[in-house]
Amino acid sequence: MKHKVTRRAAIGGTVAASAAALLAACAPSGKKELSAAKDVSDSDPNLIWSNWSLYIDVDDKGKYPTLEKFQKETGISVTYREDFDDNDSYFGKVKDQLALGQDIGADITCPTSWMAARWINLGYCQTFDEAEIPNKKNLQPAYLGASYDPKRSMSLPYQGILAGFAFDKKAYKAATGKDAPKVLSDLWAPSLKGRIGVLSEMRDTVGIVLMDQGIKIGEADSLTEAAFMDAIDVIGKKVSDGQIARIKGNSYKDDLVNGDTIAAIAWSGDIIQLNAEAGYDRFGFVLPESGGTISADCFVIPMGATHKKNAEKLMNFYYDPYNAAVLAAYVNYITPVVGAKEEAMKIDPALADNQLIFPSEEFLAKTQAFRALDSKEEQAFTKAFQKIKLGA
Repeated sequence: MKHKVTRRAAIGGTVAASAAALLAACAPSGKKELSAAKDVSDSDPNLIWSNWSLYIDVDDKGKYPTLEKFQKETGISVTYREDFDDNDSYFGKVKDQLALGQDIGADITCPTSWMAARWINLGYCQTFDEAEIPNKKNLQPAYLGASYDPKRSMSLPYQGILAGFAFDKKAYKAATGKDAPKVLSDLWAPSLKGRIGVLSEMRDTVGIVLMDQGIKIGEADSLTEAAFMDAIDVIGKKVSDGQIARIKGNSYKDDLVNGDTIAAIAWSGDIIQLNAEAGYDRFGFVLPESGGTISADCFVIPMGATHKKNAEKLMNFYYDPYNAAVLAAYVNYITPVVGAKEEAMKIDPALADNQLIFPSEEFLAKTQAFRALDSKEEQAFTKAFQKIKLGA
C-alpha cells in the first residue's frame, strides 16, 4: 500500500459516450464452427495469462501483488507472460492455432478491441459463463453495446488506453529549446532527426497523424481511404528521410529509456510507469493539440484454452472495485469498473487529479476513437502501414 501511494497514480472512472465509441469495432465476418476445448479447471488449478508489458502492478521485489492475492484467495496458480508486443505480431504467432481451435499457450489474453472483434467474429473465442463472473455487474454501462459483442459475453474491457506524445524532458528541451511537443510538426524538428519513434499500432500512429490533418477518425465520411493514404504518405516520408527511426510495439519504451529516441507517439500509462521505475519525472506525456487516440484492451478466452473457469475467476477478481483500483493505481490506465474510483480515492485522495488516467468528460473530448473498418479497408490500410513498417 505504501508503494501504491508513493506512485501518486490515479484511475479513470466513467467514460460515458466516449467509451461506447472507442469500443465500436468491425472485423471480417464468417465464423468458423469450432468447439471449445475441454475445461480441466476443476482438477487443474492453473492458468496462463498472456499480456502486454507494463500492464500489471509490480512491487519492489518484482512480484505482482494483485496476482499474489488472487492466487491466495482461489488456490489457482497463474503463469503470467508479457509476450504481447502488438496486436498484429501476436496474432501472426497464434492465428494458425486459433483457426484450428487449438491451444495457443494462453488461457486468457488481452487484444485491443478491434483485434478482439476479429477473434470473436471469426469464432475464435469462448462464451463466458456469467455465473462465474458475478462482478461483471460492475462493468461501466458505456462499454456495453459493442457491435462485435453487444452483451460482453466473449470479451470484457481490461483497461482503456490513451495515445499521444511521450518525450524525455531534459533531452527534448536540449534538442529543441521547448518544454514539450504540442503539435505533430514539433516531432519533425531537424534537431530530432533519427530520434523519433512511433507505435506499430496503426490506429494510434496513423490516427494521430490524421487528427493533425483535421480528419475526424471516428467518422466514415471524414476518415476516407484517400485521407488515410495521405497520412501514410506523411509517415512514409518521415521514415525514408530518417526523421522516424523506429516503429515498434510495446518495446518502444526501451528506446526511450536508453536514449535512442527522445520523443515518440506512445501510450500514457507506460510513460507514468517508466517514471516510477526511473524514480523521477524523466519523461513527459501530453495529448497533441489536435487530440489523442483512445481505445481499450479486452480480456478474451481463446477457443483452445483448457482453463476457462479459472480464467473467468481471474476476470471476476479484477472486476471487484477494490482490486480494479489497486491495479489501475499501478498501470495508470482508465479502469472500466464502476466503484473503482471511490476505492482508489481511499488509497490516496489525490488520485483523481491526474486527467491522463482519471479523465473528465472535458478531457475525453480531446480524444477520438479510430472508426470501425470493413474487411476491404482493413486489408488496404494494413498493407499500406505494413509497407512503411518494413522500411523503418
